[in-house]
Parts: sequence; C-alpha cells; structure tokens
Amino acid sequence: MPAGAALGALLLSTLYALPAAAVPAPVVHDGRTQPVFPYGEAVRETVYVEAPMDSDRDGRRDRVAVAVLRPAQSEQGMKVATVMKATPYTGKAPRAATVPDPGVFSEWYDEYFVPRGYAVVEVELQGTGQSEGCPTTGGPADTTSVTAAIDWLNGRAPATYADGRAAVAGWSTGDVGMVGLSYDGTLATAAATTGVEGLKTIVPEGAISSWYDYARDQGVAYNGNLGTRYPEYQASRVASQSATARCGEVLKELGDAAADDTADRTAFWDERDYVKDAAGIRSSVLLAQGLADTKVRNRHFAALWQALGEHGVARKLWLHKGGHEDPLVTGGAAWQETLHRWMDHWLYRVDNGIMSEPRVSVQRPDSSWQTSADWPHPGSRPTHLWFGPASEAAEGGLLRTPSGSGTQSFTDAPAQNEAVMISAPEAAAPNRLAYLTPPLTKATHVSGTPTVRVRLSSSTASTPLTALLVDYGPAATPSPAPSPGLSDGTGQVTAELAPVRKPVTKLPIVSRGALDVKNRHSLERPSPLEPGKAHTVSLRLHAVDHVFPEGHRVGLVIVANDKDYIATDPAAGRLTLGLRASHLVLPTVGGR
Repeated sequence: MPAGAALGALLLSTLYALPAAAVPAPVVHDGRTQPVFPYGEAVRETVYVEAPMDSDRDGRRDRVAVAVLRPAQSEQGMKVATVMKATPYTGKAPRAATVPDPGVFSEWYDEYFVPRGYAVVEVELQGTGQSEGCPTTGGPADTTSVTAAIDWLNGRAPATYADGRAAVAGWSTGDVGMVGLSYDGTLATAAATTGVEGLKTIVPEGAISSWYDYARDQGVAYNGNLGTRYPEYQASRVASQSATARCGEVLKELGDAAADDTADRTAFWDERDYVKDAAGIRSSVLLAQGLADTKVRNRHFAALWQALGEHGVARKLWLHKGGHEDPLVTGGAAWQETLHRWMDHWLYRVDNGIMSEPRVSVQRPDSSWQTSADWPHPGSRPTHLWFGPASEAAEGGLLRTPSGSGTQSFTDAPAQNEAVMISAPEAAAPNRLAYLTPPLTKATHVSGTPTVRVRLSSSTASTPLTALLVDYGPAATPSPAPSPGLSDGTGQVTAELAPVRKPVTKLPIVSRGALDVKNRHSLERPSPLEPGKAHTVSLRLHAVDHVFPEGHRVGLVIVANDKDYIATDPAAGRLTLGLRASHLVLPTVGGR
C-alpha cells in the first residue's frame, strides 16, 4: 500500500474511533434546569400556523402568527420543551400592572426560561397582531388559534415563514406549558378544556373561567364597559387594524349576542364557560389569583379549582395578596421559583418534589404565607349568622340564632357610593341595612364562598340585591388609608422588578355580591317580581380567604344598587327584609 494511502486509511480509522459529539440537552442540578444557554445566541423566528377555521369568513383558513425564541443548541439536535403565552395584546398598549420586560417578548419568561433550555413562544390571537381572522372574546375561534399552535409544535399542523417556506418545529419535544395573566391565562384554560395532546400544564394567573361571570354577577351587569355590548367592545379593543377593517359584521354579532337587555345567561355565554368543560382537561394546573383582584374576581379561581378537584386534575393553588397583576409583583422570587420548578417537573419530568408539597399557598397582607392541603381550607365549616336589629333606631347584629319575627326596610339610593354605604354601621340609615357581630374574641379565618339568604319583598317589579362583607376595625367606622407604593427594580428580570403603583384609598370591603332578584331561581329564565310579595332569595358573594383580626367585627351591608360595582337599575325602590329567615352563611375555619 502506498504511504499516502496508508496514512489516509489510518486517519479514517482514527476518525471513526472517536466518540460522536454529544447532543446538547438541558442541564439539571439540584432539581432545577440551569441557565447555561446564552440568551444572546437564541434563535428568533416568526411562523404562521394554519388554523382549522375561517373566523373572518374570507373563504380560506386563518393563519396565526407565532413568535419563537429558542436556544441556539436547538439547531444542533437539542430537543426542547416550550413555555407558551397566547395573547390578544401583542402590539397594543401594555396591560395595567404588567411586569416590565427589557427583552424581545412582552413578559419576563424569555429571559428566564430560554437560558434554562426552553423555547418560549408567544401566540397572537386570531385577528390581533399579525394573525389573520377576527377576535371573538372567548369564543371557539380563540381556543382554536391556540390549539393550532400546539398542534404545530407536535407536527400536526402546517406553518410557513413570511417568505412562504415551510416551517417545521423539528426542535420541539411537543410538550407545552402555557402561562399568562388575565386574557392570556384565560386562553390557557380554554385550550386545556379541549384535551389537546402535548399541552402538559397550564398556569392561569388572574384568569377568566366563565365570561358570563366576568361581565355579569348573577343576572346583573357589572358597571362600566362590561355592561354594554361588552364582547364587541373587547374584541374591537384588541383587533388589529386590518381585522377592524374586515371584521365589522363579526364584531357586531358579538355585541348583539350579549343580551344586555336582561343580563341573563344565554347559549352565547355557555359557549364561553370553561368550568362546565373542565372534564376535558388533561393537563396539570397551577392556578394563581390575587385576593385583592377586582377585575377578574375570586369567583373565577374558586369555581375552576372546585371543578379541577371533581375531575381529578393534578393541581396547585397560589393565592397572593395583590390585585390583577403578575404574581411576581407580590410573590417575588418565591413565585419565580415555584413556576420554574413546576415547568421543570411537568415538561422535563424533573423529580423536584413540588407535587409532594402542600397544595395551597396563601399570602397574607403582611406578606407571610400559610399553606394547606386544599381550598377552601379543610377546616372550614359553614357558620350561620342571623340578622337581628338592636332597636328600631339602630342597625342590627349578626346572631347565632334567629332573632324572631320582624322586618327592616330601606329605600334604594342609586347615587350613594360604597364609602357611604359602609360608614357608621352602628347608626340607622335610610338607604341601607347593616348587621355586625360583636367584637371578635379571637382572630377568625374565613375561607370559601360566603352566601346570603334573605326573605325579601320589593315595592317595584325590578331590583338588584347587593351585599357587602366588611371587616370593621375596633371603632367600627372605616378610616381609609393609602396603600403603600412599590419602587422600581433594577437589573435583569427578577423578583425586584415591579410596576410603580400610585397610592389608592382602600375600603375594608372583603367581598361583594349582587343578584337581579328576577333571576332568583335561574340565570337563564327570569321569574317576574310581584311588588309587595315576599320571596326567598339566595345570593353568592365572591370567594374569600381572609382573617378578621381579634377585636374586629364582621359586618354585612345590604343595599339594592351599588354604582361602584354594578350597572344601575333605575326601577329599584323600597326593599323589606324578614329577619327570622334572613342570614349570612360564613365559611369559617373551625366553625363558630
């Protein structure tokens, strides 16, 4: 063999003897994926996924824009799971209380998860951003735009780049975890109800579980934009410029279907109820909610949490002290760590013990945390507190036994605000009724959904009934004080980043609830209200997890209209309550 040929053969045999280069993979240490993949080298691309729908009725399937950010190593054979956020707000003004983001995407997830070996994907809802179609405010098209993106990540749906080239997610493991606040989290819940293959977990934060319950409270429209053609208003607000031009008919149909004239529940709203479809959920759920959220109220998390339990869904609940905001604002590093471990467990099957920890975490106003095995707290029991007047000239008490016969009346005052309603509860007032416990001899933990049951007659054929659960301090008269503001953080996206919040006046109202008395039997079919005739009425308040301190008093204020809360019914007049049958059911830990 010539010398040159022999050398070539030696080199070739040596090359084949060398071990093949290892395929990159996420690095796990101490039960967590590690930030070893440079964010600055990440692959950035936008693809357009063909969704199986034609929401804008133009005769062809809608294409949904999907922005992708993934580690550069995914170009070298590395398979990665996906943290996904679907949103209608891309290209729109940022939501209130959103966490600042110094990077490309609209949240902090890309800076955090891409270095740890995840792809981060943002899906633009149909009819928003660069996506084709028309937004439908929680309708089936919303859900389909999300599941189409998940199908693409699993090789089941076609997509192209802007230049028409086929886009294939060959780098994807197919496993997806969705996360998001408000509408974004709502889309995660909606997608999960379909049982779409590949969606392993969802993390809805302050998310809607029923669009009816978002716009209505038991037959009464909420005040403001929620009360008038709300589905059309919301879809128009998020629609892209091109969608606004071509979707006029679709958007008008949304407004027509809202049933504003009665605020009753219809098939339109049933189609947007994810709680009733919870049996289809196959993914795990980490549910987060701000206990002070007055936008997406606590009824949403409570209803979904109960349904998840009934259907045996793996779940965890995080209740923070904040309002309608990313849990990072109040939970800080603890939330970031929880979300990280949750995604690691469900998307990369990391055995980090998160599922063996207490299922429920609740943050108190002093930022301390309490944990329990479930929610409502397993020790919560219904406590019946009966209405009873102290005298004809003074307001009443919440008593452990019925007070006997008698009635109390008040006249609706549609212009009064909540500060007036709850003030000076020891004194009689013509436009409300107030009932208080004696000062509490020990701190009392309320966990669950309070209900009010009254025997009521109205002087008119139409009226709302509204109840306010109030935490009265030792003086029993609220003294509103500004809430402390938060400072700006610095550096990368970490627990310190938080929006600046202006001081606000906070009334000591723990929960509210309102009912159109015509809907006392059914939200779908109203029952005529005969003036002067007594009716038994049950009213749900929003779910609470609140500790009334020792020395405070539990108060319940009853009114008709509440302009700070619901749309005003001008027909309301004088209401009379029968005391013997009227009471508050308060879910207290430890019972009485």
